[in-house]
Parts: sequence; C-alpha cells; structure tokens
Amino acid sequence: MSTTLTVKGQVTIPKNLRDHLGLRPGDQIEFEFLDDLSIRLRPVRRRARKSTTDRYGPLVGMRGRGLNTDELMEMLRGYSEDKNDPGFL
Repeated sequence: MSTTLTVKGQVTIPKNLRDHLGLRPGDQIEFEFLDDLSIRLRPVRRRARKSTTDRYGPLVGMRGRGLNTDELMEMLRGYSEDKNDPGFL
C-alpha cells in the first residue's frame, strides 16, 4: 500500500489502515523511528469519547430559567410604554 506526499508534506492514510487503527478525524498519531530506518505509526490513546447523541446533556440546567418571550420583548422593544396607545395591538 502506498500514498503520495503533497507539497505541504501531508499524506493520506489509506482508509483500511485508518479503520484498522481506529483513527478518526482529529486523532493524534505518534511516529517512532526504528533502528532499521523504518517508522512505526500508532494512534495516541485517548479517553473514550462520549456519545455524540448526548453532546448537549452536560449543559442541561446550567443556565437557569432565563426570560420568557414577553419579558424579552419588553426588554428589547419596551412594549409596556405603548400599552395605552389605541393604535398599538
């Protein structure tokens, strides 16, 4: 199996090798130079990733109640100042 070095010094790791090593985008790779002038490539081990389906789970309940729509509109547009205006509905 071979690949081509780009002008920027980058190579594409073939898909079957990425799958075999369990590599995903953003993973780090370690290169080890061996005495016989070969190179050993291995993934840097990482902690298990959380499920992407629950990526917002840790944020639930962190902010608090917040403003409801009427409170937000009052703050932004000052509707209560116009509440007695007969043309305002």
